[in-house]
Amino acid sequence: MLIVGCSSTKNAVRKSFSEKEAKLIMNADSSNPMRVYKINSKKDSLLLRTKSSYIKPNPKDPILRNFVKRLYATVRDSMSMGVGIAAPQVGILKNIIWVQRFDKVNFPFEVYLNPKIVSYSEEKQTLNEGCLSIPDRTETLNSRSYAITIEYDTMNAEHKSEIVNSFTSVVFQHEIDHLNGILYLDHLQKDMLDIEQ
Repeated sequence: MLIVGCSSTKNAVRKSFSEKEAKLIMNADSSNPMRVYKINSKKDSLLLRTKSSYIKPNPKDPILRNFVKRLYATVRDSMSMGVGIAAPQVGILKNIIWVQRFDKVNFPFEVYLNPKIVSYSEEKQTLNEGCLSIPDRTETLNSRSYAITIEYDTMNAEHKSEIVNSFTSVVFQHEIDHLNGILYLDHLQKDMLDIEQ
């Protein structure tokens, strides 16, 4: 005889974060920066090379709210002072990034959930790039598109699309790469191969 039990509605709701992630996020309040993962640690490097997953936009989720604020505190921390950050850089494999919008008045930081690039311009730009997860190093890249079209979710579960160009588009390309387990050094290797051909 086979007996099938029904799980309760409470258990059926898919959690946004694993227990391990939730514990890491909630071990401090929203104003406390998190540890930035670095490629010079093997364990950190493996996580940075892992693809992140979808996050359900939910402004009522206290763990998501705390995490978004702590991720912002991390990118604005005097030790970091970056222009963007992705969730994997603090050990959370979710599709969340913060980007400083140099294309807007006062250069505000904005958070994006599940961002993806849906089109790239053929026109490229050459810029210096660095990364909070790759300490004490910057490189010149020639492979970043000048303009991109992005789609993303807001914290209020609105789905949006926009065109971004110039340096801000590089920040988006860099941070969205992190969500796919790609580091800017991977583009550097491609640039070198293109030069050799």
